Amino acid sequence: MHTIVHMMRHGEVDNPEGILYGRLPGFRLSGTGRSQAQTVADALADHDVKAVFASPLQRAQETATPIAAAHGLSIQTNDDLIEADNVFEGLKVSVGDGALSKPRHWPKLRDPFTPSWGEPYIQLAHRMLAAANKARDAARGHEAICVSHQLPVYTLRRFLEGQRLWHDPRRRQCSLASLTSLIYDDDALVDIIYSEPAGASDPLATGA
Repeated sequence: MHTIVHMMRHGEVDNPEGILYGRLPGFRLSGTGRSQAQTVADALADHDVKAVFASPLQRAQETATPIAAAHGLSIQTNDDLIEADNVFEGLKVSVGDGALSKPRHWPKLRDPFTPSWGEPYIQLAHRMLAAANKARDAARGHEAICVSHQLPVYTLRRFLEGQRLWHDPRRRQCSLASLTSLIYDDDALVDIIYSEPAGASDPLATGA
């Protein structure tokens, strides 16, 4: 019995100041982000989706809304899908004029392999795996959507592919409104397929 769990990154966020918003409340989708969410909903309209899960953050809930509506489903909020914790939340983190240029922040960057500035990668991978397993169990023989955030989705993918979890964020394959689809045969993961129904974007655009 095949089941597909689509791990989706939310759409573009309205963030004109370019801060790292992390888990801060009140960050909604931009007009482009709403269009991206609808495009993905349209692309999945003929799919056999039986469950829609989302991070509790506003941008994820808004991204999940047209998908759930297209299938007559309610959004199930799952805290395991939330953005990664990060001590730079609320700051600009560019090297030139942001937090990373200030010496007082440099000790927070001492260990990029864990990382020292936020939620440990392995903890992130484990909670995202729990979310994927819950979605798989809820949609046995069908499809489920889990709307989350860039780093959680990409960390889960690297974990499942047996890659080291620390990585260069500039090389993440996880664009806005993209799908990282986990294909299961019963409980066994047999494939991972990446797609961009809303088109390609800078994977680091407008935060995570």
